[in-house]
Amino acid sequence: MSESGRTYRPRVLLVEDDGGIAREISEELESRGFDVLAIDVGDQGLERALSGEFDVMVVDRMLPALDGLTMIETLRARDIRIPVLVLSALSAVDDRVSGLKAGGDDYLTKPFAMEELVARIEALLRRPDDTRVTVLRVGPITMDLIDRTVTRGGREIELLPREFRLLEYLMRRPAQVLTRAMMLEEVWNYRFIPQTNLVDVHIGKLRRKVDGPDEEPMIHSIRGSGFSLRVPDASDE
Repeated sequence: MSESGRTYRPRVLLVEDDGGIAREISEELESRGFDVLAIDVGDQGLERALSGEFDVMVVDRMLPALDGLTMIETLRARDIRIPVLVLSALSAVDDRVSGLKAGGDDYLTKPFAMEELVARIEALLRRPDDTRVTVLRVGPITMDLIDRTVTRGGREIELLPREFRLLEYLMRRPAQVLTRAMMLEEVWNYRFIPQTNLVDVHIGKLRRKVDGPDEEPMIHSIRGSGFSLRVPDASDE
C-alpha cells in the first residue's frame, strides 16, 4: 500500500509505434492493475526512461527516430537497470540473441498472446535483485545452490540436474504464473517453442518429489496458463 492508502500500481513505459498494438497492450495492463505510459517514438521513449520513474519497460525493436536496441544500449551504458521486455516481429535465433545482448531482459515475438506478455512482465518485476544468493527458501523448501541439495521441512529431496534447474526457476519466482514457453526458454534454453509436452512431463516428476503424499501441494497447475509454486498455509505444513 502507498502512503495515501491506495494499492501501488507498477509503472510501465510502453514504447510501441503501432497504435493498435499499443492500445491493446495498454488496456490489458491497466485492467490488471498497471499504470501505463505509451510513447510511439524511440528518442522520446529514451528521454522518459532516463527519468527513472518507471518499474519496467516494454519496447518494440523497430521504432522511428531511435530503434529499440539502441535505446536499451544507451540505458545500460548509463547504468540504468530497469527491466526491459523487447517486442519484435523478428523471431530468428540471431534476432533474439541480439536483443538480449543489447541489454534486454526478455524477448517476445509478435504475434503474441496477451496472457504471455503479462506473465513475462510480472516475472521481470519480481526478478531477484541479487542472483548471487547461494540458498533459496520458499516456505518449507530450502535449496542450496552450492551443495546442490534440496529439502522440504527437513525431508531430503533427490533431484536430477534438469529437475533441480526447473525447481530453481520456480523458487526464484514464487507465486508467479510461469508459462510453458517461459520454462522452455529459461530451463531448456530453447529459442523457439516446439510442440511438446516436455514441461508437463518434468513438472509431473518434480511434483511427485516435492509434494509428498501427506504434504500440502506447492506446485500448482494454472489452467490455460502454466504453473506456479505457492507457499501452503502455515496450518497445513
